[in-house]
Amino acid sequence: MKIPFLSFQGMHGALKPAVMQAMEKVYDSYYYINGPHVAAFEEEYAAWNQVKHCVGVSNGLDALVLSLKALGVGPGTEVIVPSNTYIASVLAITQLGGTPIFAEPRKATYNIDPSAIEALITPKTKGIMVVHLYGQCCEMQEITDLAAKNKLFVVEDNAQSHGATYNDKLAGSWGDINGTSFYPGKNLGALGDAGAITTNNVELANTVKTLKNYGSRVKYYNEVEGYNMRLDELQAAVLSVKLKHIDEWSRQRKHIAARYLDGMAGIEGLILPETAAGATHVYHLFVVRTTQRAALMEHLQQQGVGTMIHYPVPPHMQEAYQHLGYKKGDFPIAEEMADTLLSLPVWPGMTDEETDHVITSVKSFFAGK
Repeated sequence: MKIPFLSFQGMHGALKPAVMQAMEKVYDSYYYINGPHVAAFEEEYAAWNQVKHCVGVSNGLDALVLSLKALGVGPGTEVIVPSNTYIASVLAITQLGGTPIFAEPRKATYNIDPSAIEALITPKTKGIMVVHLYGQCCEMQEITDLAAKNKLFVVEDNAQSHGATYNDKLAGSWGDINGTSFYPGKNLGALGDAGAITTNNVELANTVKTLKNYGSRVKYYNEVEGYNMRLDELQAAVLSVKLKHIDEWSRQRKHIAARYLDGMAGIEGLILPETAAGATHVYHLFVVRTTQRAALMEHLQQQGVGTMIHYPVPPHMQEAYQHLGYKKGDFPIAEEMADTLLSLPVWPGMTDEETDHVITSVKSFFAGK
């Protein structure tokens, strides 16, 4: 049995007629930039994410850059960010001249540990960027309470957790302003790069709308130095079709994860992911931990099971950030995760038979060891 790490067939197969029809409408409209399909998707996604405003942008990194820019991040400011995130979260800070201040995650959930944040706050701290990693919403009530106490903003990087909640409130609706990605492999993915910003603050929404469009609200009149970071009409049309199915896809992901959790419980040498009290998980990734990762990956490959590592190098150890002066051992939890985490297949359309084959393959490895 061959089980790829990711397959789009279960999502895209049945949607092809509707997606092609949507793309044909864009083609025939002769309106390809800042048009009605972007406006429609922004309204639909805002309603689905239970926020007042959604602003479509070019990709997830640009969504974070614009969000931080609107909040005044720049040289001399610090933003607290998880030590084990994907580098895009950090790039958004440094591209504006800000300084990332790394906070360690909880080992059990992989998400930022709220208790690690307060000691990092200095007079230069502008805000906190949380990352809902792998599909689980962070412990947002504690984080937003801490931010309010210290007069800090909160930005959510919600690229991996569309539909996850904390205390029944959706990821992407907690922060002052939030960025998400619709990269094709995300739970809600476009057919190329795409992203969005969500917020309940009309002033911030208007600011990022201006910034993403060359700093202009009226054509050829530029109020500020802006960017070209607009969502494409074709991608917006595709996303509108796919948005109608994301809740069902999330249900399938949770079903697969439940089988994994049940079928691999109690395996010595394998640590399964946990979900924090009050949080829900939509399993963008199903990530386990083991000190025998390389051997397990090889064994699973021999059994026809695809895997990936998310992520092998934490941001503070990346060559791009050598100038920050960090060394190995500075963030031991993030470094341990980088050395031991392994992502197993989880995608809509994956059958129980395929899921059970993954479980059997994992169990056979540890039984053999």
